[in-house]
Amino acid sequence: MPSTSRSSLPVWLVRCALGALGAAVAASAVANPASPPERGARMQAVQSAYGEPSEKREAVGNPPISRWDYPGFVVFFENDRVIHAVRVSPTD
Repeated sequence: MPSTSRSSLPVWLVRCALGALGAAVAASAVANPASPPERGARMQAVQSAYGEPSEKREAVGNPPISRWDYPGFVVFFENDRVIHAVRVSPTD
């Protein structure tokens, strides 16, 4: 087992803290229910953050573009990544 010097411990702690901060920022970009997900988010992350969409439309075209409808916004995916999210008004 390699030895670790005491001077490398603060560097390791800083790296861990920055890694956790980066993950929290990335998660908050997807998980804020007041706003649609950001471009580049994966389908799995969107569903984890916002739940099951009210409607999933099958992918069409090449590359495959699919659409998920949520109350207040619509998310468009290319393959499994968000390419656009649009706020919509509720229909009366």
